[in-house]
Amino acid sequence: MSRAIVITSGKGGVGKTTLTANIGYALSMDGSKVVLVDTDIGLRNLDVILGLENRIVWNILHVARRECELKSALVKDKRLSSSLYLLPAAQTFRKDDLGVDEMQAIVAALKTAFDFVILDCPAGIEHGFNNAIQPADEAIVVVTPEIASVRDADRVIGLLESAGKTNISLIINRIKPDMVSSGEMLSIDDVIDILAVRLLGAVPEDRNVIVSTNRGEPVFLNSKSPVSKAVSTIAKRIQGIDIPVSMPEKDGFWKRLGSAFKGG
Repeated sequence: MSRAIVITSGKGGVGKTTLTANIGYALSMDGSKVVLVDTDIGLRNLDVILGLENRIVWNILHVARRECELKSALVKDKRLSSSLYLLPAAQTFRKDDLGVDEMQAIVAALKTAFDFVILDCPAGIEHGFNNAIQPADEAIVVVTPEIASVRDADRVIGLLESAGKTNISLIINRIKPDMVSSGEMLSIDDVIDILAVRLLGAVPEDRNVIVSTNRGEPVFLNSKSPVSKAVSTIAKRIQGIDIPVSMPEKDGFWKRLGSAFKGG
């Protein structure tokens, strides 16, 4: 049964779009047929992260206006043998040029052909946010362990609940174990206590993400990246596989503690 999942956040710059791309890639590598939908009209970036920006001809607004068929606007990622497609956003229009009814119709059509329809939601809580959440069956909220990000995520969770979305989960991104251990960053438990939603995954900070993004390659393809392992776990949990959430802050703390004892 096809599932439409919106990936959202309150605050921009938390790594939401990068996670969307990598989760989509992980799901497709696990055998699912996946389409990523960029709903950020006027500020699209998902195509750049996937390295597909030079292959875009049509976009979601062309589909909404019936200027092209839906299948014509889909861009396939040809790396490896993945069944991953992108429906890009329009770059030169405004967010209110696309309506909720049009978005719902497009998502409904995509659900007939894909196992997962993953909507990359624009930052903020305006028209674009409403467009992206309405057709979704589930929501994933991305947050970083910072007070401003957590506060904005709390507001977004409230709006999702008001919109009737009951299946809401959380990804805590860009965790720095040394800062958590020193008390300079909120811990995973702190964030969960504040937001009170199910934890789907915890992702450590990793410089490989910047390198991969600049190359237009999902960091998921880098098996040495701790983010790749975390994303793989998230994808499996999305598919209903019961495996523990990796806790990078605890692993990092105990590894350093063990090294200190060995050295002493």
